Amino acid sequence: MRATTATLAAGATVLLANLASAQEHQDINEANNPLTPKITINFQDYFIPSFKDTPGDPHANQFLLRGLVPSDFGGVPQLLRFTLPIATSPDVPTGYITGLGDLTLMDIFILPKQGDVTFGVGPLVVLPTATDSSLGSGKWQAGAAGIVVAPQDWGLLAGLVTYQASFAGANSREDVNLFTFQPIANVNLADGWYLRSSATWNFDLQSGDAYIPVGLGVGKVFKLDKGVTMNAFIEPQYTVWNEGSAPRWQIFAGLNFQFPVGQQGK
Repeated sequence: MRATTATLAAGATVLLANLASAQEHQDINEANNPLTPKITINFQDYFIPSFKDTPGDPHANQFLLRGLVPSDFGGVPQLLRFTLPIATSPDVPTGYITGLGDLTLMDIFILPKQGDVTFGVGPLVVLPTATDSSLGSGKWQAGAAGIVVAPQDWGLLAGLVTYQASFAGANSREDVNLFTFQPIANVNLADGWYLRSSATWNFDLQSGDAYIPVGLGVGKVFKLDKGVTMNAFIEPQYTVWNEGSAPRWQIFAGLNFQFPVGQQGK
């Protein structure tokens, strides 16, 4: 009888441990899923110590204030996302200049799931809000974005594609015709830790410049009060291929907060 009780207790312990591990993986995936329907505030930064094929070996920095708000406007689930950069850029011959960049708005409509895979698609608009010509395009832009997310038992796979082209703005500035692809891969570890890779590939279809970086970093998800999640990470990214000027390498770091909506926080 004692042996049976001990065996059942051991089995229950293993089961609870497995459930905790599964819940932990789910929490990490949710914190890194770009389609999680929670109010999200992101403080993210790209620091570029040096560039390829650029004289003078300048550096640059771009701090990104990002937000995401879920909505069911018109009965359709969607995610409203904005990105406002505060950039520091080389300004020949005076040195460097810091100010606001161009504001990007997306409205991502969530499509019906295909198994465990979620798709999102929607319009994209860029407003020429830059405070200096070296910090923005000087053009109004429109385009589209598409996202696919496939959670795994071990982590998360996802991809974000955007296309944008200018349709108005300063005649003296170059037109914009830009395509980007961001592959995302996370491997979940214990205690909220995870490995990540999320470098964005950039293809300037107007000038022909392009570059492909590859990143490998680490992050940790913290569960705070009332269902709030904090996600801190750092990810060095190295450019493995480029045409024209491109970052030699860059450091992507961030602090993301997710706030549950309605009944989720209770």
